[in-house]
Amino acid sequence: MDTVLLSDNETDLLRAAEFIKNGEIVGIPTETVYGLGADASNEAAVRKVFEAKGRPADNPLIVHLADFSQAVEYTENIPELAYRLAERFCPGPLTMVLPKNDRIPMITSGGLDTVGIRVPSHHVMHRIIELCGRPIAAPSANTSGYPSPTSAEHVMRDMNGRISAVVDGGSSEFGVESTVISIEDENTVRILRPGCVTEEMLGEVCSKVIIDHAILHELEAGQKAASPGMKYKHYSPRADIVMVEGKLDSFISYVGDHNGDGVYSLIFDNDRDIFPYRYMTYGENSSQQAHLLFQRLRELDDIGAEKVYVRAPRPEGVGLAVYNRLIRAAGFEVIRI
Repeated sequence: MDTVLLSDNETDLLRAAEFIKNGEIVGIPTETVYGLGADASNEAAVRKVFEAKGRPADNPLIVHLADFSQAVEYTENIPELAYRLAERFCPGPLTMVLPKNDRIPMITSGGLDTVGIRVPSHHVMHRIIELCGRPIAAPSANTSGYPSPTSAEHVMRDMNGRISAVVDGGSSEFGVESTVISIEDENTVRILRPGCVTEEMLGEVCSKVIIDHAILHELEAGQKAASPGMKYKHYSPRADIVMVEGKLDSFISYVGDHNGDGVYSLIFDNDRDIFPYRYMTYGENSSQQAHLLFQRLRELDDIGAEKVYVRAPRPEGVGLAVYNRLIRAAGFEVIRI
C-alpha cells in the first residue's frame, strides 16, 4: 500500500472522507495530536486501526463527532452535567466517557459498555467528520507505545505503507492528547487522563474534580482501562527515559554522576545557560512543554540518544498532563533527589 500525503484543501479533504467512508484509515490532524481516523461504527475499519498501530484490543478508542448534539446517536443516558461541560469545552480537547449504545461496536470501545466522545476543534478533522457523515474513531497516529505524532511527517514515518492517506494540517496546537473524564454524579467528574483542559478549568463547571489514581500509578493486575493511556507503557521513544525530580543543582549533579556515551537530558529552557552536559530543551512553562514533548522525544531518538534524564515538571495544571506522559514513557521510573 502506498500512503498518499494530502493537503488541507477541500478537494483533498473530500478524498480523505471517501477513504473513511470506504472503510480505510487516514491520518488526520487534530488540535491535540494527529489521529488515525476510521469509521467508528465499522468493525472491519476499526480492526485495521488496531492492526496498523499494533494496539492491544482492550485499549479503547475515542469517537470524534462534529457536534456534541450528535452524542445522542451513539450513547444513552447522557447526564445533564455532560451538556454543561460540552457548552464550556466543546469543540476542544475534552473527551467524556459515556454509556454507549449498539451503534458503537465493542471493538471500538475496547470491550467496555462505555465510549469516549470528543468534538475536535481542528478545522481539518471537523470538516472530514462533516464530509463523511460518520463518527470517527481516531487514536493517536503512531506505532503503539511510541511518542504520539504532532506533525504529518511523524505520521508518515510511523504509518507509511500501513494506511491509505495522511492529511497535512500543520503542527498540532496542544501537543498532548485530550483530557479524558468520566462523570461520577451530577456535580462530580473524574479525570482519567489529564490534558490541556485542567482540573482547575473543570472545577469552574462542577463542584468536585477527582484525579484518578491511575494517572500517576500503574493499573493493578486485571484492572480494565476506562480510558486510552491508562493501562500500557505509552509515549516512549527507543531511548531509556528516566524522570528526575529535584532542584536544578541537584539535577546537574545527578546527571554528572551518571553521564556517559549516549546520555542526554531534557531540560527547561531557562536551565540551558548553566547546564553543562548534552541536552535538549522542551519549553519554559507547562503549555510549551506539552506542545514540544513528543517532538523532542522523537528528536532524541533521531540523534541516537540511549538514555535521557528528564527534568520533571510540576504535576499541576497542564503540567499534570506532561508529567503523566513522561512517567508512562519512563515506565514509572522516577528518581527523587
